[in-house]
Amino acid sequence: MINFLFGTVFGKVLTTFLISMVPIIELRGAIPWATGMGLSPAIAIPVAMIGNILPIPFIILFIKKIFAWMRKISPKLNKVVDKMEAKAEKNKEKVLKYAFWGLVLFVAIPLPGTGGWTGALVAAMLDMPLKKAFPSILLGILGAGIIVAFVSYGAAALFF
Repeated sequence: MINFLFGTVFGKVLTTFLISMVPIIELRGAIPWATGMGLSPAIAIPVAMIGNILPIPFIILFIKKIFAWMRKISPKLNKVVDKMEAKAEKNKEKVLKYAFWGLVLFVAIPLPGTGGWTGALVAAMLDMPLKKAFPSILLGILGAGIIVAFVSYGAAALFF
């Protein structure tokens, strides 16, 4: 199993894809991981971006229902939901100030606590419709991917 995940190109691509779907890590961790595993930028960057984008519509559409369900299940999960909602509330001002472009910038800047997942959470808490939030987050993920690729692979990554 270890050889499959790390020893084959398919395994490295699959692992890059899965890492990019993990909250907090997202493509900010997947692209450097792919770099370390020897994947070419032409493969790693699009795979990481697709993996990072995939959960976004589901978060925007269903996170409030998931939070309500989590609150009913357990007091510990209630605390987790409170933390996530507080994080979204903390970033609400930044996003509201500049609306579409504010969300793009928030997602694109590769700092801890920013990214596609948090951007989708903020959009959901602001009741932004999917049609408005998704393109904004998509552009932000594209920007973050370029920044992280530049840092991970160097300037050559931008030109493949």
